[in-house]
Amino acid sequence: MARVAFLLHHARAQAVEVAREAVLWLGEQGHEVRLPEADAHHVGRPELACGADALTTDLDVAVSLGGDGTMLRTVDLVSDDQVPVIGVNLGHLGYLAEVEAEDLHLALARFFAGDHEIHERMRLRVDVQPVLGGAARSYPALNEAVLGKTTSGQIVGVKVSVDSEDFTTYRADAIIVATPTGSTAYAWSAGGPIVSPSHAALLLTPVAPHTVFDRSLVLPPTACIRLEVAADRPASLSVDGRSEGLLAPGDAIVCTAAEHPALVVTFGRRGFLGILKAKFGLR
Repeated sequence: MARVAFLLHHARAQAVEVAREAVLWLGEQGHEVRLPEADAHHVGRPELACGADALTTDLDVAVSLGGDGTMLRTVDLVSDDQVPVIGVNLGHLGYLAEVEAEDLHLALARFFAGDHEIHERMRLRVDVQPVLGGAARSYPALNEAVLGKTTSGQIVGVKVSVDSEDFTTYRADAIIVATPTGSTAYAWSAGGPIVSPSHAALLLTPVAPHTVFDRSLVLPPTACIRLEVAADRPASLSVDGRSEGLLAPGDAIVCTAAEHPALVVTFGRRGFLGILKAKFGLR
């Protein structure tokens, strides 16, 4: 008997229907199914609801039903417990979710039989260091952390240091610290390089910087990148697209490789280059 968790995109009716069908099918096979409380409510199976700790205890696999955003949520929830994730694509072609909805039963059967591969994806650890003694906090990220301008539209000043060595102070719309997985997200739209997710590296990319030096840096996975809010105005912090509030001048974030990578289940259907070709219509 396997223990399977489902996380779904709450706004997509197809995700709810696929989850309901899969829950019934797995129950008939004798497997245990778990859902976060909000997801269990959407599926109409409150008896399967679990708190965060109970959800991942001895969990064999988590299934993400949605797009890359749902995959990010799933990875964030289960990766510290080293639970592998199957991504089911219910949106546009994404980089993370490779299984189509109609193939879910087959994918699960192959997973139970051991007919799959598990790829490690480097994640970030983002530590917030307040200058005035506020509460320090930490966030995981599969894609990126962004320190950028606020809704006022004024550019921010960000002092960058790497491994305790001062590098430069940018005045820019934002500074992005991304993983190889995140190189195809915001960092790509800002002109950063595309890096295969099989690599481990930290990418530092300025967004519209007011400087001649506007290139990305590709740094080793052991690097420690510190971004300090400079000048006289605050900056906004977002992690994997989630707003985490404002940082005052003097506040900083420190980005390092997370202790545990994301574990993504693959079935050999599409390689990274194949996804890029499909995404951009390459011939």
